[in-house]
Amino acid sequence: MARLPRVDIGNELYHIINRANARLPIFFEEEDFELFISILKEAEKKYNMRILAYCLMPNHFHLVLYPKQDNDLQKFMQWVTLTHTQRWHIKNRTIGSGHLYQGRYKSFLIEGDRHLLSVIRYVERNPLRAKIVKKAENWPFSSLSYKLFKGPKNEFLSEWPIPEPKDYLSFVNIPLSNKEEEAIRVSIIKGKPYGSDNWSTRIIKKFGLEATIRSKGRPQKGT
Repeated sequence: MARLPRVDIGNELYHIINRANARLPIFFEEEDFELFISILKEAEKKYNMRILAYCLMPNHFHLVLYPKQDNDLQKFMQWVTLTHTQRWHIKNRTIGSGHLYQGRYKSFLIEGDRHLLSVIRYVERNPLRAKIVKKAENWPFSSLSYKLFKGPKNEFLSEWPIPEPKDYLSFVNIPLSNKEEEAIRVSIIKGKPYGSDNWSTRIIKKFGLEATIRSKGRPQKGT
């Protein structure tokens, strides 16, 4: 199957997901999670990347990014995944044992309105949806927990380009609608831009993403 075009345009919003090879765990203990977060902090400064949200799960991670310049997204992600792979193997004394990730990261564009809020909420409540914690903020390896407990708030996380809802903490703990969740999963699997119909149609045409709206069956769970 041909690869989709890689959209890498500055001042567009992106959701990123990458999984471990064979979906095996890569984050086992707090040290493993903190290693990746430290790499994110380095990369944010190195590439002047706006990181809006993140969540690390045992065998994958989610990022919501807002690059400033064309081609910054690919440079940022290549450095993050390569550096993490190298440092992970050094830490675990497994240098030369193979790939850490299952392949290149997946991404999709996001409209900068309530759709961005839905994606950030999807990302930050991932551990709650997976029933790892009882409240989203109890998972210590996400932007939500970082902003609440680890700060300072803007150490490496950028402000959202839309207003944060009042009482966001309660809001993020409420499940997304089935329609929202299904649409985001489709975007994760197919790379389909996530937004209103008019915006999505325009973006698909602009960037040649017609393959993202072809039928490929029902979206998988566990994303």
